[in-house]
Amino acid sequence: MSSMLEPQQETNRGKPLGIRFLEHVKKSALSFKTHQAIVLIVTFLAYTSYHAARKTTSIVKSALDPQSSDLGLKFFPLQRSYFHESHESKKKTWVLGSGWAPFDSTDGTALLGDLDVAFLAVYALGMYFSGHLGDRINLRIFLTVGMVATGLFTSLFGVGYWANIHFFYYYLIVQMLAGLFQSTGWPSVVAVVGNWFGKKKRGLIMGVWNAHTSVGNITGSLVASALLKYGWGWSMVAPGLMIAFIGVVVFLFLPVNPESVGADADEDDMMSPKKSGEGVTEPLLIPEMEYKEKAVGFIEAWKIPGVAPFALCLFFAKLVAYTFLYWLPFYVSHTAIDGKYLSSEAAGNLSTLFDVGGVVGGILAGHISDRLDARAITAASFMYCTIPALFLYRIYGHISLVANIGLLLIAGMFVNGPYALITTAVSADLGTHSSLKGNSPRTRNCDGNHRRNRFDWSCHWTAANRLYFRQELGRGFHYADGGSPGSRAASD
Repeated sequence: MSSMLEPQQETNRGKPLGIRFLEHVKKSALSFKTHQAIVLIVTFLAYTSYHAARKTTSIVKSALDPQSSDLGLKFFPLQRSYFHESHESKKKTWVLGSGWAPFDSTDGTALLGDLDVAFLAVYALGMYFSGHLGDRINLRIFLTVGMVATGLFTSLFGVGYWANIHFFYYYLIVQMLAGLFQSTGWPSVVAVVGNWFGKKKRGLIMGVWNAHTSVGNITGSLVASALLKYGWGWSMVAPGLMIAFIGVVVFLFLPVNPESVGADADEDDMMSPKKSGEGVTEPLLIPEMEYKEKAVGFIEAWKIPGVAPFALCLFFAKLVAYTFLYWLPFYVSHTAIDGKYLSSEAAGNLSTLFDVGGVVGGILAGHISDRLDARAITAASFMYCTIPALFLYRIYGHISLVANIGLLLIAGMFVNGPYALITTAVSADLGTHSSLKGNSPRTRNCDGNHRRNRFDWSCHWTAANRLYFRQELGRGFHYADGGSPGSRAASD
C-alpha cells in the first residue's frame, strides 16, 4: 500500500504551491480543463509582462532625446475633451525638457539605436541557449528566474534617472543583460503551452493566446506614457516591478506539464489520433520523460519543407514589427500631424493603436488559416497587404489625426497577422512535420521546441542587423513632412 502512495506523494510535492492551495480550498484535485485554463492565463500574463518591459525604452526615447523647444505646441489628442476645447486651451500643454545626457547630444539618436541593437543582438543569442537550457531545467523555475532578472535590469535602467548617471556604457550593459534574460520568455511559454494543448483549432487558440505580444506592448506604452511626466525613471521601474511580480505568480501557479501535477489528459484536446492500419492511434503529445531524444540539428531543421519560406516571411514581418516596436512613438512625436507635434506621452498613447490592430490581425489570421487549412496562403496574403498599408501610412498618416489612427490600425493588423501566425501555429505545425527523424510523436514534439528556438533566433539576429543598418544610414526614418530625427531633435 505504501508503495502505491509514493508516486502520488511525489506528484503532490512537485505541484506548484498555488495549485496545491487551490486544491486545498476546493478540497479536490483540479480538472484537466482547469489546468489548461491556468496555463493559458499564466503564460499569457507572463509574456505580456515581457513585452511590457521591452516596450518601455521606445517611450522614454523622446524624453532622453527630446524635441527642441521651437517645434511648436504639444498636445494630448486622444482625450475626448481635446475635440471640444478652444484653440487657446490647447496651448496650455506640457513641453519636453532638455533631455538626458548623453542622449541629448547631436548623436543621441544613434546612441539610442545602439541600445536597441545591443539588446536585440544579445536577445537573439540568448534565445538560442535558452532553448537548450529550457529542455534541461524545470521551465517554471527557468521562467521565474528570467522574469525576476528582467525586472531587475529594466528597473536598473530607470535607476539611472535618480542616480544621475550619464555614462552611456552603464545603459548599454544594463540593456544587454535585460536582453539576455528577456530571451528566457518565448521558448519557455511555447514549450509549456505545447505540453498542454494538441493540434485541434491550433490556429485560433494560438491566435488569441498570441495577443499577449500586442497587449504587452499596449500595457507597456500606456504605463510608461502615464508615468513619464513624473520622471522617465518611473517609466522603466514600474514595468520592471510588474514583470518581477508576474514572475512570482508563475512560480506559484504554472504547471509545466500534465505529469507534474498528476492531471489526466482530456482525449478531445490532447489527442490528435493518427491511424495506423486498422485503427491504432498515437497521441500528438506524450509525457516529457518519454521523448527526451536527440534533437534535430540546425541544418536538418532548414531541410524540413516550409521552414525556409516561413523563416524568410517571419524575417521581414519581424523587421517591420520591431522597427515599429522601438521607433514608432519616436517617429510620431517627431512628425507633424495636421501641422502639430505630439508630446511624448501623446505619441506613446497613439502608438498603442498599432498593437490594437495587431491583436485583431493575429486572431483573424489564425481563424482564417484554420478555416482554409492554409497557413502559407494566409501568411502570404497578409504580407502582400502590408505593402500598401505601410505605404499609405507613410504618405497620408500626417494629414490628420483620424487618418493616422485608421492607417495605424490597418498597418498593425497586416504586420502582426503573419507574425503571430508563424510564431505560434506554423511553428507548432512544423514541430510535428512527418519528415522529422523517426517520424514519431516523441521526436516531432521535442525537436519542434528545439527548432522553434533556433528558428526564432535566426530571425531576431537578422532583424537586429537590419535595424542597425537603417538607423546608421537614416537615423531611423525620413518623415512624411520632409524632416528627419536629426531635424526634430536638438539642433546639430
